[in-house]
Amino acid sequence: MAVTRLAVAAALSTAPPSSRRRRGFLHSCRPLPAAAGATPARPAKALRAAAAADEEAPASATAPPPDLSRGLENLVIIGSGPAGYTAAIYAARANLKPVVFEGYQVGGVPGGQLMTTTEVENFPGFPDGITGPDLMDKMRKQAERWGAELHQEDVEFVNVKSRPFVIRSSDREVKCHSLIIATGANAKRLRLPREDEFWSRGISACAICDGASPLFKGQVLAVVGGGDTATEEAIYLTKYARHVHLLVRKDQLRASKAMQDRVLNNPNITVHSNTEVVDVVSNTKGQMSGIQLKRSDTGEESVLEVKGLFYGIGHTPNSQLLQGQIELDDAGYILVEGTAKTSVDGVFAAGDVQDHEWRQAVTAAGSGCVAALSVERYLVANDLLVEFHQPVREEKQKEITGRDVEMGFDISHTKHRGQYALRKIYHESPRVVCVLYTSPTCGPCRTLKPILNKVIDEYNEHVHFVEIDIEEDPEIAEAAGIMGTPCVQFFKNKEMLRTLSGVKMKKEYRELIESNK
Repeated sequence: MAVTRLAVAAALSTAPPSSRRRRGFLHSCRPLPAAAGATPARPAKALRAAAAADEEAPASATAPPPDLSRGLENLVIIGSGPAGYTAAIYAARANLKPVVFEGYQVGGVPGGQLMTTTEVENFPGFPDGITGPDLMDKMRKQAERWGAELHQEDVEFVNVKSRPFVIRSSDREVKCHSLIIATGANAKRLRLPREDEFWSRGISACAICDGASPLFKGQVLAVVGGGDTATEEAIYLTKYARHVHLLVRKDQLRASKAMQDRVLNNPNITVHSNTEVVDVVSNTKGQMSGIQLKRSDTGEESVLEVKGLFYGIGHTPNSQLLQGQIELDDAGYILVEGTAKTSVDGVFAAGDVQDHEWRQAVTAAGSGCVAALSVERYLVANDLLVEFHQPVREEKQKEITGRDVEMGFDISHTKHRGQYALRKIYHESPRVVCVLYTSPTCGPCRTLKPILNKVIDEYNEHVHFVEIDIEEDPEIAEAAGIMGTPCVQFFKNKEMLRTLSGVKMKKEYRELIESNK
């Protein structure tokens, strides 16, 4: 998987002693397990951390140069979204060859909160607006074009108390001179008594992902929250719902004036102030039939008949990996000094994980730029930078979209799209049949597709794959009982094997195919 970095050490040894920008060849971070004989840590200046202020790394002006042939990176970026991808673009263009851990399930899907946003109308350069997922796709491709090394993996361990820093994911371990934390923030939950029971069966934190599903079309729905997120979700859901109730816990909306006007002037939205959700109500079939409400000003309780409940109640910063290692505020946001610098030299923060006030896509992108430029300055000042120049590569052809197969269906092909292909394969294929249900505005669907495609490619002759767009083929989605996207169903010989909702790890899909091929 990884490409050995040959002759990097030799290239460094021939560079002039005074050179600040050393050059290296293209490389890839090494996968787990780590090779024996780890690279010795380079002594550095004293580190300052919240829970270890008295711990120091010995300084040394005569420390030997790092052995890059053993996997020591210039920069690792943890997180994606506008902050992470912008940092990756700037760092890659500076020939730092950043390694980016985009995330997988922890902290939300790769691409951040914009993956669950409809129209982004205030990001510069798009006069007609752009969807959040499309914007993130463009940023990701731009980072890849300039040589960023992207991994859709969750980081499970970080150590910034010694040098070099150590970052470990589910698949690999990386050592690096500098680190940018761009892990964003997670949507909060209400923690209702029956929340887990109805999660993805009536309760959702992503109207963009699930609003178009047959479960919610033409129904009465509710959204909790009073800020921009909640008001945007309420407006979006009016495309599919018969009516939307916006439940605001305070006595007034906190959203921007423009969003307030759009909500209050929409006849399909009813705003309920001073209203809290107590629990979910179900019918005799175990389906969600309503929500129990309580007036915070009078204490009066009532039941509102709705078929779906969507959360838009704020976020929690994803800074758990750094607790006890760098300074955080009381809410868990990373404290930065001036711009992007944290309390530990060489560690920088960008985006919503350090911004509890503005939380805009453009400010996150700006902070990602500042973090990357700060990293470059830090590496140069400490004589740590090794440049990696990119070869000229041909542009990859875009994948064909739309219905790939209609009357020209060929069962010898592995990948298909649409209900015609599904019906043919379901009745005729002797292989494992994998059906992916998606919707056009579903950010997690875009995350899952490349993951699932890799697994399908591994089992090319043992599986048939069909993608179903629930908006193009709603009757198929309804017959299959699809309540949200993404959702994957596996069949063999016309029998259902398993349904996997949301984005799962590759090994779950592999194990299912392997055991039934």
